[in-house]
Amino acid sequence: MTEEEARGWLETHFDVPRGTWDRLERYIAIILAEMDRQNLIAESTRPHIWARHIVDSAQLIPLAARAGEGQWIDLGSGAGLPGIVVAILTDRPVQMVESRRKRIDFLNDVIAELGLSGASVFGGRVETVPDARAAVISARAYAPLPKLLASAMHLSDEKTIWVLPKGRNAQNELEAASRSWQGAFHVERSVTDADSAIVVAQAVRSVSRKGRG
Repeated sequence: MTEEEARGWLETHFDVPRGTWDRLERYIAIILAEMDRQNLIAESTRPHIWARHIVDSAQLIPLAARAGEGQWIDLGSGAGLPGIVVAILTDRPVQMVESRRKRIDFLNDVIAELGLSGASVFGGRVETVPDARAAVISARAYAPLPKLLASAMHLSDEKTIWVLPKGRNAQNELEAASRSWQGAFHVERSVTDADSAIVVAQAVRSVSRKGRG
């Protein structure tokens, strides 16, 4: 996907008024400026930031379209991908979970600068987030699927939709998770990379804990 195709994809799939475009463009500018201080994205992806990061994050939103009311919790948010993108493109409250101090400060600065009143940051490990019921849980480059599910089960219930980009390892991670986890799992192909995939799940529960979720 080229940068022009990425912008076209956003226009096709979202109502993107001028103010939203301005926020997306400002967000990109903030990320690139911050790259002098911390490595937020891979250096090689700078020229492809709309496709590799903005659309790669935004494509998760339609996959969670069936989610009920409630917050979107993004695990290991890092540069705010997908959390900040979700907060820009939707009205859903977004909580980003991040344990690294520099990233926490960065995310809070972005929220303030872009005026994202529905977004917030929890500074700490996923396991220490207070119990909550997320409508959607996302995680991009956070942890292997079995560990990811184990760390965040206290934030979910049977209605929670999980949208988890897993690159080219999606099927392998799903097979590994199936030994310990049950639920309605399926794999969606990424719109930005034909070889990458996203694990989408609902009604996830631990096999060893009957009645969980």
